[in-house]
Amino acid sequence: MLWLAAALIASAPPRRMPPPEVTYTVRVDPTDTSGFDVAIHLRHAPASFELAMYRHPEYDDRYWRYLDGVTVDGAGTRITRADSAVWRVTGAASDVTVRYRLRLPPETGLQRPAWRPFLAPTGGLVDGPHALLYVVGAEDAPARVVLSLPDGWRVATPLRPTADPSSFFASSVAELMDSPILLGRFHDWSFTVDDAPHRVVYWEPPDARPFDTLTFVSHLAGVVREAVALFGRPPYAQYTFLFRDRAWGALEHPDAVTLGAPSADLSADPDAELEETAHEFFHAWNLMRIHPAGYGGVTYRPRPLSTGLWVSEGFTMFYADLLPRRAGLKVGDSTRAAHLERLLGRYYENPVFARFSAERISQSSYAPNPAFLGDYQGSTHLNGEVLGAMLDLLIRARTGGRRSLDDVMRGLAADSAGFTTGSVQRLVARTCGCDVRAFFDRYVRHAGVVDANRYLGLIGLHADTAWVAAVDDSGRAMPDLRVWSYLPPGSSRPAILLGTPFGAWGRAGLHSGDLLESVADSSVTSVAGFRAGLVRLRIGDTVPVVVRRGHQTLTVRVVISGFKHAVVRISRLGTINDGQRRLLAAWEAGATH
Repeated sequence: MLWLAAALIASAPPRRMPPPEVTYTVRVDPTDTSGFDVAIHLRHAPASFELAMYRHPEYDDRYWRYLDGVTVDGAGTRITRADSAVWRVTGAASDVTVRYRLRLPPETGLQRPAWRPFLAPTGGLVDGPHALLYVVGAEDAPARVVLSLPDGWRVATPLRPTADPSSFFASSVAELMDSPILLGRFHDWSFTVDDAPHRVVYWEPPDARPFDTLTFVSHLAGVVREAVALFGRPPYAQYTFLFRDRAWGALEHPDAVTLGAPSADLSADPDAELEETAHEFFHAWNLMRIHPAGYGGVTYRPRPLSTGLWVSEGFTMFYADLLPRRAGLKVGDSTRAAHLERLLGRYYENPVFARFSAERISQSSYAPNPAFLGDYQGSTHLNGEVLGAMLDLLIRARTGGRRSLDDVMRGLAADSAGFTTGSVQRLVARTCGCDVRAFFDRYVRHAGVVDANRYLGLIGLHADTAWVAAVDDSGRAMPDLRVWSYLPPGSSRPAILLGTPFGAWGRAGLHSGDLLESVADSSVTSVAGFRAGLVRLRIGDTVPVVVRRGHQTLTVRVVISGFKHAVVRISRLGTINDGQRRLLAAWEAGATH
């Protein structure tokens, strides 16, 4: 029977090896703020495996460029670069340790992006996409993160704590990559909403400005309460707000957010970052849990572009304005009508919406090439907020005020598979009990400028648009400087990035992607240098611009002119009925229904 046993063994499926046990050790030395050291210890490692740097869906900062001295322990074990963001380990024993140093790139301004790692004598930020390589093929494996920190430094992170205060746990690579770690000496507050604890931390350098922290935290809590009330419950067990001085921008995570909040701004107004915070916090639902089909996942490869960000970003902008109002807090625009006036003005003056669909503009948001739309620049935030505002008006009118965009958001939250344009269309149709196919065909799948009066009229409002000369705060006409630049991969010189082909720069014959040689006889070697040169230009100047387009070198003369922008004024219709009057009052108040 030995032959039978041998046959059974030979035909049995190979035993699946357990995933490696992964421990990251991050060592911070406050006397050397040029970077920090990382060690990745793997138990039960396979003989060969790959380590990769996670590619974030929104920001690909390519920090693989800053990993120095990547080595592996063990005789006969080798580590080689397999790709820009991938390292291959071969000849490994069961236990392996890979070491490297993350060399932080030099700062280029007074403020840094809030989502990027930094290190200062009193604090720093560590995160997975920039600092921690993951084991390819073991994306579901848990990991432990051990922090070796200076005395007196504390930690704020959504990673799960352990009995060891310096050790934290992630259940998967996805959780690890979406769990930023703020380190150092920082202020710390907390509040509870619907039994879920919310932690608020603020890191600042020694020369920070003081501000009203009571108002700062209490108003933040008000926004959280309104968001939770909209959906009925929080989607997380606990949540962490990671605020930083000397930083700008923000990045959402399922259970946390990193935000730039300059103390100088907060000193003047403790609500200076409230709408930005409301936007990023709303992403805990809309994008982190409510997401386009195919969005997310762990990979180091280029990601497919999403057609659904007009919902993820645009509807979130809609609620960034609305949630603070519902909480009774002051926001930038005094009324909802004033906010919509400003929104529509920006929308109408950008020709991109007449040329590209909401789906195509969504794809441009995370496209690696800033010139994805050619000589146009489109904002999926702006486009999506306008579309969301119009759908909200339509739903309110068709249901007699019984439903609103809130009901669409709650319906989206119940769909864990990810939405498509078609599924959003069907959900809106069910919510309002009306046919919205023409709306989605005209404005989402195809290019088209929304006729706002068609929807404003449903609640008794009307918008008038005037085109007026753009002026600065002193009333002087502004020069047309609606041109930017970017550094293409592999290029030592920046390229032109037009905001519109109909401005002074486009009319002169320049196109997005033209490589800049010189402007006004001065060589252009950086994006910052190009922008610095623009601010010196005045209306009436004729500026020679030398560019390379393909194999040609061209000299283009740009005549700097002024430009016009759209100013929208919303007023009540001369005659409105009682139903419109009720709808208008509820809309102006920001009522849920």
